[in-house]
Amino acid sequence: MPRRKAAMAVGALAALGAAAFLLPHADASQDPGDGGPAPGAGGTARTLRATDAPDLDARLRKILGDAFAGSYYDSGRQQLVVNVVGGGDDVVVQARKAGAVVRQVDNSTAELRAAARTLRTRAAIPGTSWAVDPRTGKILVTADSTVTGAEWARLRSAVRSLGSGMATLKKSSGTFRTFASGGDAIFSRVQGGNVRCSLGFNVTAADGSPAFLTAGHCGVAAEKWSDAETGEPVATVDQATFPGDGDFSLVKYDDPATRAPSEVNAGDGRTVPIGRAAEATVGQAVFRMGSTTGLHDGQVTGLDATVNFQSETDPNGVDTVTGLIQTDVCAEPGDSGGSLFTQDGSALGLTSGGSGDCTGGGETFFQPVTTALRATGATLGSAGDQSGAGAGAGAGDEAGAGEGGDASAPSGASGSGAADDDGSSSPTGTR
Repeated sequence: MPRRKAAMAVGALAALGAAAFLLPHADASQDPGDGGPAPGAGGTARTLRATDAPDLDARLRKILGDAFAGSYYDSGRQQLVVNVVGGGDDVVVQARKAGAVVRQVDNSTAELRAAARTLRTRAAIPGTSWAVDPRTGKILVTADSTVTGAEWARLRSAVRSLGSGMATLKKSSGTFRTFASGGDAIFSRVQGGNVRCSLGFNVTAADGSPAFLTAGHCGVAAEKWSDAETGEPVATVDQATFPGDGDFSLVKYDDPATRAPSEVNAGDGRTVPIGRAAEATVGQAVFRMGSTTGLHDGQVTGLDATVNFQSETDPNGVDTVTGLIQTDVCAEPGDSGGSLFTQDGSALGLTSGGSGDCTGGGETFFQPVTTALRATGATLGSAGDQSGAGAGAGAGDEAGAGEGGDASAPSGASGSGAADDDGSSSPTGTR
């Protein structure tokens, strides 16, 4: 795919607004939520960047064990808040010594997961979603505008059956849908018309061939993909998962000599080198790039989300997808498969679907990149692109700088590459 295809028209104000954050320390955006830890949070905690939060979160999970009940990054105070249920004083002291703000909550991780299973059994209604919200220590259940009448009553009953203090229920003004239409990205011809999605991240497949990740519902919809609406196919779907345990596809380039650098096109000739795959953290500042709406930013609001999309093949059916990242970043049709990443070059997710648009806002859900890499056996980056940041960053890479690592050196957004017009086959990280 020629790089000139990556220099898409991005909404000028939106691109400039989000791009302004692609600078050192941009991950310290303000939390739109409660402005700090809930009452009862205590202990001294160290100041840390959002890029360090997932690393501390992983350590706390090991320290706390069954007492761990979720965590989130308080970007206002630049601290990680960890929820604890029970646990001895020594465990809590260890968590505080590790650098977190510790607060006691009522619902354990096991109880929240059991509640989510109950919702899956009783309330898998098209237009609904749920995810654990560590800021409240509850499950946040969302219903879109199509959930009315008997279905709304059924959903309310299911939430109430969980017991007081276990879940909250809210309405969304939009409609949950996948975003696989409209855009200027990767194209496929199917019976009845064209499908258009966005490329997520370039990878190396397990057999060493160049490939990329995109949304699973894109890979299910079509097998052959092109860089132009009327162009010949240049890539073929190798694996696709949707619905079920994820929404991701591995698509291999047909030409094994394709140069596929590990970077995201951020619009206006700017690229962000992608150096690793990382786990998302609630409260983390993130960026989404998609072929329809370009670059937008926001925050992670939930993890391990379940979304019930209306089935596109069965009018009475539901396509349930689990294990997603929930955000307040906007997206629109054609952005499916596009990149969710951080300003320091960490790959987080692939755009799945959601509600709303980039005028009024809404919720957008993303497939975690780490899960997609493990499932497909692919490696972030391109073995054939020796200059690409992140070549060799594998499926098991975790987020955050390790002990002694340098998380303060930003990748930023460079001005190279995205506007090449030489026709060479050199795709960037997204379209």
